[in-house]
Amino acid sequence: ASLFVGYFQSVIGKEARQQILEQEGRLPDSIFACVGGGSNAIGLFSGFLDDHEVEINGGEGGGTGSYPKTAATLSFGKPTVFQGTFSYCLVDEEGNPIPSTSVSAGLDYPGISPQHAQLKDSKRANYYPVTDEEAIEAYKLLSRLEGIIPAIESSHAVALAVKLLKDKNKVAIVNLSGRGDKDVDREF
Repeated sequence: ASLFVGYFQSVIGKEARQQILEQEGRLPDSIFACVGGGSNAIGLFSGFLDDHEVEINGGEGGGTGSYPKTAATLSFGKPTVFQGTFSYCLVDEEGNPIPSTSVSAGLDYPGISPQHAQLKDSKRANYYPVTDEEAIEAYKLLSRLEGIIPAIESSHAVALAVKLLKDKNKVAIVNLSGRGDKDVDREF
């Protein structure tokens, strides 16, 4: 099923690639997306996989920032069979899946798409844990500075971009995969 979802989501990457070329006249230096199960991210990433000059970055639900209170499967997980696929999964000492932890329900999943596992293992994409605290701060920052209320899931990508983008001359795409109105009433 994840291949179907990735295919359907590929419109994100195709449109982002076309729009950045039209607006900036060049490809971005880097792209960012949040990664839970991986569909929004693989959608964006798919448009740039053959453009090796574009750095690909995924922000995972880091929870508290350390194992086992995390949903950062690619950062803290191990290769195993989980829900019918061989990929990375958060596991205990005996190799059994464990529950994940994230402020974001959409990223709170102990497994990951095999496509992301392959991108990690081939070093084509980089994946980083983003803590709940960092995501909440990015949620507030984007809302305050741009008037865009991101989903708390997407806030992980925003937080990662803020952390990694230090050169103001760089062009980047940050994928916002959902609206934050569902998160407005939460107390952060």
